[in-house]
Amino acid sequence: MANSEIIVGLDIGTTKIAAIVGRRNENNKIEILGFGKTESIGVKRGVVSNIEDTVQSIKVAIKEAETRSESDIATVNVGIAGQHIKSIQYRGSIIRPNAENEITSTDIDGLTENMYKLAMNPGEDIIDVIPQEYTVDGETGIKQPKGMLGHQLEANFHIITGQTMAAKNIFKCVKKANLEVDSLLLEPLASAEAVLSDEEKEAGVVLVDIGGGTTDIAIFQDGIIRHTAVIPFGGDIITEDIKEGCTIIKKHAEDLKVKFGSSLASENRDEEIVAIPGLRGRPPKEITLKNLASIIQARMEEIIEHIYFEIKNSGYEKKLIAGIVLTGGGAQLKHITQLTEFITGMDT
Repeated sequence: MANSEIIVGLDIGTTKIAAIVGRRNENNKIEILGFGKTESIGVKRGVVSNIEDTVQSIKVAIKEAETRSESDIATVNVGIAGQHIKSIQYRGSIIRPNAENEITSTDIDGLTENMYKLAMNPGEDIIDVIPQEYTVDGETGIKQPKGMLGHQLEANFHIITGQTMAAKNIFKCVKKANLEVDSLLLEPLASAEAVLSDEEKEAGVVLVDIGGGTTDIAIFQDGIIRHTAVIPFGGDIITEDIKEGCTIIKKHAEDLKVKFGSSLASENRDEEIVAIPGLRGRPPKEITLKNLASIIQARMEEIIEHIYFEIKNSGYEKKLIAGIVLTGGGAQLKHITQLTEFITGMDT
């Protein structure tokens, strides 16, 4: 299949690296052709920590996606996350030489491009600039100023920044896997496009994507992205807690979490017990599900408190009618919805 016809997404995550291949059909919808995924061994908390391991994982995932989709992949759209991601609000403006001429795409693009020239802290780069709403000659709340007349064009921008080296390492890994980067996307925004409806974004909603190494947050209100944040905790830290708390190996800890894990200890009875195989002929180890849930609940409470802090920090806490939408692997834990509602008081 010709490369020009396909769109490829590459998610370089902490627990897995996944590639998905799609094609735009006649209804302008993306039709999935195939996907590939493999274990991620060179990424810690959303940031590349071993170039060679990451490159090998990317190659395996891409090869699988090529086989399943019967396509040749040359360019990819890559997601970026990690605790180094920050967001700021900024207001920019331009004075147009002739107010009688209609505002054009060139004027709007020029205002957006100016934002990329802002001075950042050493070692930080602007990853994305998202216009929120425009003002034309003092008239506020304009979502699309194209075609209007006016002398001064202003806009509020949501600017996403990240560590220069973290982004460069992603580019380097992709290039070493013999691929080109078409675009670099913030993963909370990519998740929002996949999971949220326009009605939810309009009403006001918090998207919480609980991954392996990080928890990504995106807050929308009035159809506009208002706040993004990345919390450096995810499902992996819960597995580590179980491993330490129950003194078992990581593989068994992960299996326990996935099969029997619960975010509310009160939902489990004392007599519910699971046996873990002993190492090299040693007797099996018995663990109560209530104890397991207590370990998970303690860490989940911490993660949800961080999420709630970001919601309050955004200033939109009282304006999020659609509440919280949970997604990602960590969101599959039993009773996580009830715990989230209990701590935040918001619909989930």
